[in-house]
Amino acid sequence: MSTAAPPAPQAAIQSAVRYLLQNYTPKGNKVGWLMMASILVEAWDLYSIAFVLVFIRDQYNPGPLALGLAAAGTQGGALIGALIGGWLSDKIGRRVMFLITMIMFVILALAQAFVSSIAWLIVIRFLLGIPLGSDISTGYTYIMESMAKGQREVMGNRWQFMFAVGEVLTLGVIAIFLVLDIDHEMVWRVTLGLGAVPALIILFLRHDVPETAVWLVQKGRFREAKEVARQMYNDPLDMLPNQDVTPPKPRPSAFIADLRKDPIRWRATIYGWIACFAQGSEFSTFAFYLPVLFAMIGVSSMLGNNLVTMALFSFAAVSGWVGPLLTPKIGHRGIAIWGFGIVLVSLLIAAVALYTDHKYILPFAAAGMLWGHYWDASNCMTIPTMVAKPEYRGTASGFAYMFVKLPSFLAIFLFPVLFTAIGQANATLFVAIFPLIGLLAAIFILPEVYGYEHD
Repeated sequence: MSTAAPPAPQAAIQSAVRYLLQNYTPKGNKVGWLMMASILVEAWDLYSIAFVLVFIRDQYNPGPLALGLAAAGTQGGALIGALIGGWLSDKIGRRVMFLITMIMFVILALAQAFVSSIAWLIVIRFLLGIPLGSDISTGYTYIMESMAKGQREVMGNRWQFMFAVGEVLTLGVIAIFLVLDIDHEMVWRVTLGLGAVPALIILFLRHDVPETAVWLVQKGRFREAKEVARQMYNDPLDMLPNQDVTPPKPRPSAFIADLRKDPIRWRATIYGWIACFAQGSEFSTFAFYLPVLFAMIGVSSMLGNNLVTMALFSFAAVSGWVGPLLTPKIGHRGIAIWGFGIVLVSLLIAAVALYTDHKYILPFAAAGMLWGHYWDASNCMTIPTMVAKPEYRGTASGFAYMFVKLPSFLAIFLFPVLFTAIGQANATLFVAIFPLIGLLAAIFILPEVYGYEHD
């Protein structure tokens, strides 16, 4: 039976949490990769639809709005999932949430393959976005509470590498289907349904992963926390009593007020929100440049589009791997400044190439943009999750991810109109505003927080 928490146990909670966050777990790196693996599922779902949408259009003949909603539905659902999932992760636990999200992934990914209309596809893809948004915030929270400082930041910064790997795998599978000349309806149904396979594997691998000791301590579940710490750290947490307590419940809405008490954490979080929006905007609009590149080098077939895109994202995967490795050397500010700076210069070069009709420069500018993007996007989720206090960490992570998904959702509906209205060159110059904002935020707002520890 739990009892009300006296002052001594409350102090013990703070001491134990600080101790856990300053020490490492031998299993942390393995667990970190397991949390990152779910990004493969997200990448599959987000990018596979782009390459089979033409087949869905041919079968159901939807209007532009319905077709756009089918493509963007997961982004809209992810907005809700990021907020609700992060809050629930703080309330009912990290382990429960990442198991729930994977189960939902499996069921809803399979359901996509059996829809009978475009309306049902829109509904299911919107629902699929909810676990998509939730799992990222839960996974980041788990990483920040189960790995050593420095290690957890490098692991968190690898999410863009995992996105690139997921994109390349998705494109590779679709390319095989096209080479085999499979019926187009079968291609889009199987492609969307296959997202359930990696989700099922991850669910199986995550099943025995314990709750984080940090969350258990925060909830006053000392006996479970001591057992988990004994298993993962070989440390019984002797500073904690053997009896559970009932600590005060923090209000989720109080996480912003808590951040404002510390200028470093507050500035780092503000930067994280700005960077999430800036990198989400620059990448979401990048898709509109691909047709220009493909047309310029004479690519017109769907298979050719897949292969060229695979080459671009294979290059991006290298950037996504190198960036986290450099983080301990140049810090979060260094990665952010270099990343946004490279994207800004690349977009300006692309704009000049379009204005002067030197389109042969565009592939190089696009490659540069992708390289820089996979750096500037790498830590925008890591930073706000890392600096948040454990009792608000899920909420803080979900709130930050909302700033990634919002521009992704808006770009699908708004940018095509702008792109058509003002032309390729002017639109390219417009998009350069986003990395400029991110670069200024990295220079003037972001304090260096690599290896940050709570007081």
